[in-house]
Amino acid sequence: MVDKDFESERRKKADVIGTDPVLGDLSRRWLARAQELGYSYNFDWLGLPIIQYPQDIVAMQELVWSLQPDLIIETGIARGGSAIFYSSLLELNAICGGPADAGVVAVDVDIRPHNRLAIESHPLSRRVSMIQGSSIEEAIITEVRRHAASRSRVLVCLDSNHTHDHVLAELRAYAPLVTPGSYCVVFDTLIDDLPPAAIGDRPWNKGDNPLTALRAYMAEVDDFEIDAARHGKLQITVAAHGYLRRKR
Repeated sequence: MVDKDFESERRKKADVIGTDPVLGDLSRRWLARAQELGYSYNFDWLGLPIIQYPQDIVAMQELVWSLQPDLIIETGIARGGSAIFYSSLLELNAICGGPADAGVVAVDVDIRPHNRLAIESHPLSRRVSMIQGSSIEEAIITEVRRHAASRSRVLVCLDSNHTHDHVLAELRAYAPLVTPGSYCVVFDTLIDDLPPAAIGDRPWNKGDNPLTALRAYMAEVDDFEIDAARHGKLQITVAAHGYLRRKR
């Protein structure tokens, strides 16, 4: 049973948090320093490194519970923690009456043998299908589309190569697979707001990153909107402006 008064009060608080300039400035400065120190590398999910901020982990849990997807598409596997994270959420959804056959399709250009072994030997790996190859290669896109063809609620998470061109190509390939009412979440949009020391020696930078790709994609389509309330209440997030909700 929903407590309407409580929910109304929470929304008011979240609105204040999302528009408070002092907190916004503190959050940006904290994120910059945290990125310099490699903060996100220090967390595990059920035994595997997840390389995400706790706030984004909670935000994704909220999404997966509210959407009850039967497929989550993830680009960027790294050490496997996020794939197992999504698998565990789908397992909990199923226990609570959600889609019994829900699964994760995870794509990475290089699935290293020890990471593959760690994922495949995990008790929750049965919901995970891994695909090795560039997420923007046509053969890989075709294979992912095949997985999505019979699904009714699809959630997409983009977290691989963070250059503008790569993310824009991913958006064009995978955002159309998102079902109405669901989300395409673009991670690491914060790169555009980071000082050089926090970015390091990477192929992406200010003006060439997921946020610039997101803006370019949003100029091409009109069926997505940015869920500003979601990143507004988080403040500490790598995906500011990156929670894209499909309207239709």
